[in-house]
Amino acid sequence: MAREIVFTGVGKVELRDASSIPLGLTEVRGPTRVTLISPGTELAWLNGGTYPLRPGYAAVFEVEESGADVSGIVKGDLLLCMGAHRSVQQFDQRYVLKLPMGLPLEQAVVARLAAVSVTTLMTTTARPHDKVLVCGAGPVGYLAAHLFRNAGYQVTLVEPNEQRQAIARQSGIANVLPSVPVGDPQYDGQVALVIDCSGHEQAVIDGCKIVRKRGEVVLVGVPWKAHTALLAHEVMQAVFFKFAVLRSGWEWEVPISSRGFVWEELYEGYNNAAHSTMSGLQLALDWIATGKIPLHGLITTVGAETPQAVYDALLKGEISKPFAVLDWAKV
Repeated sequence: MAREIVFTGVGKVELRDASSIPLGLTEVRGPTRVTLISPGTELAWLNGGTYPLRPGYAAVFEVEESGADVSGIVKGDLLLCMGAHRSVQQFDQRYVLKLPMGLPLEQAVVARLAAVSVTTLMTTTARPHDKVLVCGAGPVGYLAAHLFRNAGYQVTLVEPNEQRQAIARQSGIANVLPSVPVGDPQYDGQVALVIDCSGHEQAVIDGCKIVRKRGEVVLVGVPWKAHTALLAHEVMQAVFFKFAVLRSGWEWEVPISSRGFVWEELYEGYNNAAHSTMSGLQLALDWIATGKIPLHGLITTVGAETPQAVYDALLKGEISKPFAVLDWAKV
């Protein structure tokens, strides 16, 4: 019987039996090795949601069974998927990626969180060598800074927390500031893109003030709560007079996968997309595998068999490393 993590109420986490469904012709199934906790989203859900709630969206599993029409995947393959916190994963082969040889599982699963900002990389009007400001050096912001640095942008990371500043600098992000440098001539009107991963309204307003004409401010971080008493008028004024483009960082702006035009399947739709969620996930996975996104020493791995203790530790701030991974070996 499969098991899964379920939020059953505010602050309450349980490991429950999970239902199973027949294996489809193009599906693969197998035991979960690791899953990744997305702390911002999951702790917000744990503090208030529609229960019962089944969290998680990133997993690595080992193939044990394959549908009759599956090709290119064999028993024993390790696959990355957008799976929940459960002991068994089952996905269509279109929505899984093989892990590069030798890549640690706990690093591979972080690719899912990196892929959140890959959508912005795919859709922005900013071009390599442009100045990019990333606000917030939590897990998503840290990954975003490295993604854009790898792509050839001039990246500055804004983070008030000194511990996070130190982690960013040690990882190779040279320009780390405690606040958005509004008024600094090196930045003011020179920034092509601000990626807000903090969810803080002050960072967004400051971002709108500092971008160049028609520069973008992209909201990647979820604004779970108000941090200030600032008025919307200040945002409107900054956008209007700085000619800023303020938009969502919605990661599903691109298709999940590309689908070419086929006459016989016309009514099932096509997109001919050059970029997709799956191609972005592959990019993140490749860059992690080649060491272009440093993760050594930044991951805490804990057993999935005691999920209440894990989430309690996260809520209390007792897990200080940026990334928390659940190991399903004992479930």
